[in-house]
Amino acid sequence: MYLGHSIQALQAAGGEATAREISQQPQSWKKTLANVSEQRAQIEAFLAPLLSQPDLRIVMTGAGTSAFAGRALAPYLSGQTRRRFEAIATTDIVTDPNEYLAERCPTLLVSFARSGCSPESVAAVELASQLLPECYHLVITCNQEGDLYQRSLTDERTLALLMPAETNDRSFAMTSSLTSMMLACLAVFHPERFTLESFSRVADVCERMLDEQLHKITALANDDCQRVIYLGSGSLQGMAQESALKLLELTAGKLLVSFDSPVGFRHGPKSVIDDASLVVVFISNDPYTRRYDLDLLTELRKDGQARRVIAIADQPDPVISLGEHLLLPATLHANDAELCFPYLLVAQIYAFSRSLNLTISPDNPCPSGEVNRVVQGVTIYPFQN
Repeated sequence: MYLGHSIQALQAAGGEATAREISQQPQSWKKTLANVSEQRAQIEAFLAPLLSQPDLRIVMTGAGTSAFAGRALAPYLSGQTRRRFEAIATTDIVTDPNEYLAERCPTLLVSFARSGCSPESVAAVELASQLLPECYHLVITCNQEGDLYQRSLTDERTLALLMPAETNDRSFAMTSSLTSMMLACLAVFHPERFTLESFSRVADVCERMLDEQLHKITALANDDCQRVIYLGSGSLQGMAQESALKLLELTAGKLLVSFDSPVGFRHGPKSVIDDASLVVVFISNDPYTRRYDLDLLTELRKDGQARRVIAIADQPDPVISLGEHLLLPATLHANDAELCFPYLLVAQIYAFSRSLNLTISPDNPCPSGEVNRVVQGVTIYPFQN
């Protein structure tokens, strides 16, 4: 049984792979951290010469969900390491390399890739190597047969980290692949914080969520909201963007879904709210950022325009308790990068449950083939300086 459904029911609904891959994440995270620990010497040997360069530019890239991994991690890693981390999608690099790769400084391109076979992912790596005189690559992938991983075997400027085999998700939507790659990246660049021992508390709380709070999340999905807006600040904005994409993908575009930051939401996007709207506010644990999240939460509830406004939070607060909310089953006092993992779990379960309620197959929500697990139909054109 996964996510409260029997194997037989999931197979009939076309959702077995997605449900299993969502459920396996806490255990996959522990395997991921163990793998990174085993490769620590190799990682440090590769990174040490690069990190010694004060002008090193670190670009985190990927397509779709893989791009949002960088959006979630770059703000946190920049703040913690005082280094320059940027998130630029491969889809942007490929279409306009002269602008996104204009700086001729030492560059480390961190590529997130579930399959490692997307044409943009391979092209972005090749373009960076072509345009930048000193370019190195860290490939974080789930597929040892993929083009990116195979390329790394013969390129001395590339290090590839392979995720546990089960994270090469068979389903259409990326779930365990995304979170495992995110965690591996955090363990690489912030090793003193993200270890198997320290992160086990986050994994254990997520296990408890699957056991104790599954019914609350699925009950939320039973409400037929037609518009869903995810809001988060800093790293949680990238996570909100991924939450929106997951719901859009698994419901085959049947819902109007958007994301923003709580402060940015006031500048026009707030006009999307109506009486069919669900607004989810992911509350930061940063004391300063949290004040802005709580201000908007109060404002949205006072406006009374949305069908539902729900706060997802780690730490309790009197403002949060005044309306609908979901607190983690145990307070983690986590940083916002750590909060991405339980918060994403909530969003994944919600998207999966809405998909089933709409009688859409979560494993393959677009069987007619307009959208595919590995993107198709992209022509990569030769680029000349």
